[in-house]
Amino acid sequence: MAAWDSLRTISNASIRQSPSFYLTGIPGYENLHHFISIPFCAFYLIGIVGNCTILHIIHTDKGLHEPMYYFLAMLSFTDIGMSISTLPTVLKILWFEAREIEVNACVAQMYFIHTFSLMESAVLLAMAFDRYIAICYPLRYSSKLTPQRIIYIGIFIVIRCSIVLPVVLARIPTFSFCHSHVLSHSFCLHQDVIRLACTDISFNISYGLFVVAFCWGIDSLGIFLSYAFILHSVLGIASQGGKLKALNTCASHICAVLILYVPMIGLSLAHRFAKHSSPIIHITMANIYLLVPPVLNPIIYSIKTKQIRQGFLRILSAKRVGLAHT
Repeated sequence: MAAWDSLRTISNASIRQSPSFYLTGIPGYENLHHFISIPFCAFYLIGIVGNCTILHIIHTDKGLHEPMYYFLAMLSFTDIGMSISTLPTVLKILWFEAREIEVNACVAQMYFIHTFSLMESAVLLAMAFDRYIAICYPLRYSSKLTPQRIIYIGIFIVIRCSIVLPVVLARIPTFSFCHSHVLSHSFCLHQDVIRLACTDISFNISYGLFVVAFCWGIDSLGIFLSYAFILHSVLGIASQGGKLKALNTCASHICAVLILYVPMIGLSLAHRFAKHSSPIIHITMANIYLLVPPVLNPIIYSIKTKQIRQGFLRILSAKRVGLAHT
């Protein structure tokens, strides 16, 4: 904890002249950062390589050029973006104890973290709509979800999620920070930065609530309604086997929804009701929220989706044959 205290002292002494923030690693475990970096590196490696592999499988296998897999490709792309957004500062702290980050770099990281988080939620809504059409209107599935419409959905997701944040993030470099410049995490989050400002932040708070309601609220409501209609349709299937088969096609997506929304809700509750709890709790929740979905999504889809699993096996067998010939 001595390093933590000294960091606060340095930050407080440089408040007037420094346009920078100081990120936090794992308080109290600074001497173990090199060892802690090992599981973090494993998570980043699994997340990035796993999702890149899914993109490669979908791109190279013509049989997977269908709506469900196009949406899965969008999810994998978003997961890669989430991983890359936090990777530089997390590893910089764990490897080199380099905690300082300039305000503009912090704002840029905030933009990508929150944008890809919003995109993840929007893609999950699109995937829920895909499952709704596939189960409730199977005969019209191909005519309703044409490649052109999927492209339009993807463009809409990108535009919606990328334009809502600059309005509020552009204000941050103009803020006065007369308190400590030490952030609570090893990456920049909007709610973490604005709590240090001495300026009036009421607009940022109100706009942040609007973004949560407009994006996360609409997405979660849409996912819930999609599954309500799916459940109603499945209950109308006569055979038990048909019901299980229909629900099994949704299993991977339901897992993806849970591993995104459960940590997000947990982190929000921790910020709201456990403000004075150990920093380790907040740091752990934030890392789970941003690291776990990109790691687990490719694992879940490779296990539950036969075509993706076969694609992984083809790649592994091809590498094994290549090694045998060398």
